[in-house]
Amino acid sequence: MVSGAAVSGTAGSRVRPLLTEVGLLAVLFAFYKWGRTLIEQGPGQAMSNAHLLWRFEREWLPSEVGFQHWALGWDHAAFLANVYYVSVHFPGTTLLLVWLYVRHRPSYARVRNELVALTAAGLVVHTLFPLAPPRLAGIGAVDTMLAVGPSAYPAAADGIANQYAAMPSLHIGWAILVAVAVLRVSRSRWRWVVALHAPLTVLVVVVTANHYWTDGIVAALLLAGAMALVSLAGRMRQAVGHVADAHELRGPGRPGGGPADREPRAARPVPAARDGHGDRVHDRGGDREGAPGAAAPAGDDLVLA
Repeated sequence: MVSGAAVSGTAGSRVRPLLTEVGLLAVLFAFYKWGRTLIEQGPGQAMSNAHLLWRFEREWLPSEVGFQHWALGWDHAAFLANVYYVSVHFPGTTLLLVWLYVRHRPSYARVRNELVALTAAGLVVHTLFPLAPPRLAGIGAVDTMLAVGPSAYPAAADGIANQYAAMPSLHIGWAILVAVAVLRVSRSRWRWVVALHAPLTVLVVVVTANHYWTDGIVAALLLAGAMALVSLAGRMRQAVGHVADAHELRGPGRPGGGPADREPRAARPVPAARDGHGDRVHDRGGDREGAPGAAAPAGDDLVLA
């Protein structure tokens, strides 16, 4: 009975954090959906911003319409781009989070926080700068989702997608985050294949006429800011932890600290020799004296090796 209770408690301690993470992400996802519908401002301002951006881009970027027409010269390019746009964005990001949570738990919280910060920043930009995508802006782009399908946007436009929130492209922002996280964590040679998700997404969003080049540039800048913010928050938490540890080491009533605050060195347990010969170590050729100050490699070094 005791053993069964212990097993049940262990399983519960493992499931609860997972359920907490799932619940947190579900709440954030619902808030994002609600926020996008709340900021719906209609096509007027979004179309005006689209024409403004189009004129601005022509000074320094190639035409999205020209690139799309070139890409559509390939058979099935429109259909394959639509499928990638619709089917990889959310599942790919979800798969990254699951993989990190199961296989690389220490890196999970950092990537999750970066994703949340990026998405929140994107919601702010959606509010400040509603933007019609190229396929709706009347600039000559082909609406591939309407022409050949499948489409990410229902006819009633009542889903999570706000069709006039092209700036920034969270498709590109999330894809770059997936690529960076995999390259940062994994050492497999297949990580470079996964990293291709980012540039491929850039091409897909332009071929489908869902985004401008600038939408991706802004998303990358927001992601860089989100990563810097999460890194700064982590350093601040570490600094606070170090201060708390130092205060605990000094102890109450001893603001100055000092040798009296710590355990005397002689009182600390000394590990017993493992080979019965003091500092001598063995190898295949016999006994040899260990070099002064030499020590076995640390456990972390062995794991890294």
